[in-house]
Amino acid sequence: MQEELMGKIMEEVMKKLDTNDNGTKVEAESKPSQKYCGLTEFVGTAIGDTIGLVIANVDYNLHEFMKLDKKFRSIGIVGGRTGAGPQIMAADEAVKATNTEIITIELPRDTKGGAGHGSLIIFGAEDVSDARRAVEVTLKELDRTFGDVYGNEAGHLEFQYTARASYACEKAFGAPVGKSFGLIVGAPAAIGVLIADVAVKAANVDIIAYSSPAEGTSFSNEVILAVSGDSGAVRQSVIAAREVGLKLLATLGEEPKTDTTPYI
Repeated sequence: MQEELMGKIMEEVMKKLDTNDNGTKVEAESKPSQKYCGLTEFVGTAIGDTIGLVIANVDYNLHEFMKLDKKFRSIGIVGGRTGAGPQIMAADEAVKATNTEIITIELPRDTKGGAGHGSLIIFGAEDVSDARRAVEVTLKELDRTFGDVYGNEAGHLEFQYTARASYACEKAFGAPVGKSFGLIVGAPAAIGVLIADVAVKAANVDIIAYSSPAEGTSFSNEVILAVSGDSGAVRQSVIAAREVGLKLLATLGEEPKTDTTPYI
């Protein structure tokens, strides 16, 4: 009898948990969970289908073929299917915070079939703990650096800003180390051309690089503008491009949205 009574009580409690104040059934929210594989080389995963790995002691023969500096016994690896700018900006923060160097940054044609790039970033370190820490910082920073990435069914826009560029931005875009840096990306490329023009007209900035589908990208349908200069001017140019880009991309589909929180 006690078991039967307890069963009825639990049943009533579960019914109340599954309904709101109006008596409407509430569906349980599905939250993504971090997965672990048990390998010592695995560091973690993050937004953008990004995975972080570390190799404590790279095989000698592979070390030669990868053309790594002999002082780097350990490497940290960050790779993403979706996005390149967010991963690069996050890696830029990681280099500032750790005793590591950027070995390579590659931008494969990816975005899971979309209009842009994926990413492959490799850190070099003399100690495996430094390599691991660089990967951890990068993964943690991605929630922030994805804040001004907007997308809909037709394309995407990306805007990045840092008051002090470091070696990842230098490696990927030629950004002057220690100066303010901004990145403006528009896909499809037609939108990218226009917002690049808006950005340089909005403030007195220096153009570092301009990439189009056939020049400077992996033949992706986007235009990428990298600028540098005074902190306020760079920020103003990025914000001006963002305002126009969002209006344009919205004409091709739903209102472009970000998956995290804008930071610029």
